[in-house]
Amino acid sequence: MVNITIDNQKISVPEGTTIMEAAASIGIQIPKLCYLKGINDIAACRVCVVEREGMDRLMTSCNNVAIEGMVIYTNSPKVRDARKKTVQLILSQHDCQCATCVRSGNCTLQKIANDLNILDIPYKQRLEDFPWDKDFPFIRDSKKCIKCMRCIQICDKIQDLHIWDVTSTGSRTTVNVRGNKKISDVSCSLCGQCITHCPVGALHERDDTEKVFRAIADPNKVVVAQVAPAVRAAWGEALGLSREEATVGKIMDSLKRLGVDYVFDTTFSADLTIMEEGNEFLQRFTKGELKLRPMFTSCCPGWVRFIKSQYPHLVPQLSTAKSPQQMFGAVMKTYFAESIGVKPENIYTLSIMPCVAKKGERNMELFYKEYAGNDIDAVLTTRELTRMIRSSHISPSTLVDRECDPLMKEGSGAGVIFGATGGVMEAALRSAHYLVTGKNPEPDAFKIVRSPSFETGVIEAEVQLGSATVKAAVVSGLGNTRKLLEAIEHGEVHYDFVEVMACPGGCVGGGGQPIHDGEELAHERGENLYFLDTNAPLRFSHENPDVQKLYSDYMEKPLSHKAHMLLHTDHNAWEMPKA
Repeated sequence: MVNITIDNQKISVPEGTTIMEAAASIGIQIPKLCYLKGINDIAACRVCVVEREGMDRLMTSCNNVAIEGMVIYTNSPKVRDARKKTVQLILSQHDCQCATCVRSGNCTLQKIANDLNILDIPYKQRLEDFPWDKDFPFIRDSKKCIKCMRCIQICDKIQDLHIWDVTSTGSRTTVNVRGNKKISDVSCSLCGQCITHCPVGALHERDDTEKVFRAIADPNKVVVAQVAPAVRAAWGEALGLSREEATVGKIMDSLKRLGVDYVFDTTFSADLTIMEEGNEFLQRFTKGELKLRPMFTSCCPGWVRFIKSQYPHLVPQLSTAKSPQQMFGAVMKTYFAESIGVKPENIYTLSIMPCVAKKGERNMELFYKEYAGNDIDAVLTTRELTRMIRSSHISPSTLVDRECDPLMKEGSGAGVIFGATGGVMEAALRSAHYLVTGKNPEPDAFKIVRSPSFETGVIEAEVQLGSATVKAAVVSGLGNTRKLLEAIEHGEVHYDFVEVMACPGGCVGGGGQPIHDGEELAHERGENLYFLDTNAPLRFSHENPDVQKLYSDYMEKPLSHKAHMLLHTDHNAWEMPKA
């Protein structure tokens, strides 16, 4: 332990503790812009400077450790003056039109400027303005970039994709797509982790809320919405609702109040995915097709983009099953459309997702009999949903629990845990056990594949399915995924079945979720989903009565010809820029 004094308070902290961490331990939050613990500790912004007694120069608190006897002042006149000038200089190169910024009210720079009582900017304003494809699923506004380097470090160290880089030199130094390429020409997975770790509004999802409002107002459109499992674990954070208050039933109520005609839970199509993907795995496993390489899950579009660009030779190992989002759209424009007597082209399918990559995935087309079009017409992130609720003047406190509409009303706990890393694997193993043995396992028999924290790398498990032993692996985060794929490629490990989620912690930590700067909430959100699973009346996908009815009335059985036409896809039907 070392003994130091911070703002006249004597404290003891473990050796190696940074000044910022030491101050935080006694409730002093030193402001920061660029710092992310263990990821971006380069002291680029210099907002976190403090004064050390006996030293003329100020020092950064994020990357300097406490030393025995050190006396620190975090808010002295010298510190305040330097911090204020630094922030004013940053603001002189930042588009300060906060009223029209998607991060207004949730912007670290805005908060620091307000806390410092900055009322004017004495420096000449100079804004960068680089062109950007506004149709791309996420937007970069170069005028708002503060060069904190967080996007670069997240993409390099966590996702191992290296999409962003520092470009130019001197006063022209800035951040842009590596090699100054167009974003559509690089192998971006659309994971959105750069968005959720940007402290300002320089990066955000393409806003599709007005597109949805227009569809709702169109008398010729029947708007049908689905809500992904991970959304229920986070949407309340942006509206001041506790986890207990922020039920999925209240999301359904908000959508109905917005004018959506039919509301459903994606846990239904998650259960449907398990029926298709689980049966596909058993078929490929028993045929001996997985002796060299495993079958990979295909639920995560960020992961699919990654494997197509980084390891295209492994694409045949992907499950051919569509993601739950796309299966939902296909079923809505066929089975559901017929049930309500509406033409497929008049069905407008809306997805509420925790994900930015889903905006790219919606471009996939549906070809069935005489109908050709998109499975999904629009995707809104969790953040966009909460913005629509606010813009429609819906008070969260007035929302009530509303059930989903009939026909695809039911969802199991197995479908709910799709939103957490390991959830797809656990749900698949529950049903695979039944399909092999004819008996349900204990619902929590396969919880070994659950991630103990959002930072966990690869989780391995050997499970018995009848007389067969299945080697399974679960991984989240594309940096971890690359290490796993390299180990598989070099013959260091062998698995039969692998689940991959692009975002650390799974969909609960997705790039479309509410942003809490400096906090990682994937694990807490995932625990919420496991709680819902534990208390669900149905815990097995194969027991979902609405899924059973779909097969008996329309699909015949899993992997039938009609199921292949509607619920499976050709991963080679579209191309990704190769890494």
